Amino acid sequence: MRVDHVSYAAPTGGLRETAARMAEALGVPAVDGGVHPRFGTRNVVLPLLDDRYVEVVEVLDHPASDKAPFGQAVRARSQTGGGWLGWVVGVDDMAPHEQRLGRAAVQGNRHRPDGVELRWRQLGVQGLLADPQLPFLVQWETAGQLHPSAAGPTSVRLASLQIAGDSGRVSDWLGRSPQEITNDVSVQFTAPNGTPGLVACTFQTPTGPVTL
Repeated sequence: MRVDHVSYAAPTGGLRETAARMAEALGVPAVDGGVHPRFGTRNVVLPLLDDRYVEVVEVLDHPASDKAPFGQAVRARSQTGGGWLGWVVGVDDMAPHEQRLGRAAVQGNRHRPDGVELRWRQLGVQGLLADPQLPFLVQWETAGQLHPSAAGPTSVRLASLQIAGDSGRVSDWLGRSPQEITNDVSVQFTAPNGTPGLVACTFQTPTGPVTL
């Protein structure tokens, strides 16, 4: 298990503007990621070092976004003005987590603008909806050069996550402590002032740390 990416919900109608602003702050390219047809969303990718990336996402006016938990989560965050949606943990084998959590992963896919299809399985978005401090899990079926972190050149890495919530709650959800899966990314928990969830991310850039 490892931190795979962090997801930021753009304000309604503001995907490209939001992605461009964040990309400029970090000094990385903003790469059109394409549409998630099963979820009714689309994204822009900001590539990072260490096989990680930032996903900037918005919901589409599509029936899938009303039915899919991920579409519901993005819509809810966007309608409040946008912001950090959550953090995502990558796993090599989803089966033990399906057994532990008592639910089946769902299939995800998107076609990049160049026509290449990316496929993955994800689990736990319902948990994110109920308790936004919880990460959801992803197992990539297309990896290597097709992982979104390879979308463009970068010299920026994810340094830390600031989460309003309780590390014990996250440990119960993951089946291990957050520190065990984020040894190269600092995770700081603070008492939630309102809704728990991912509050901020700090990135190490060639010109110094940047917190978004």
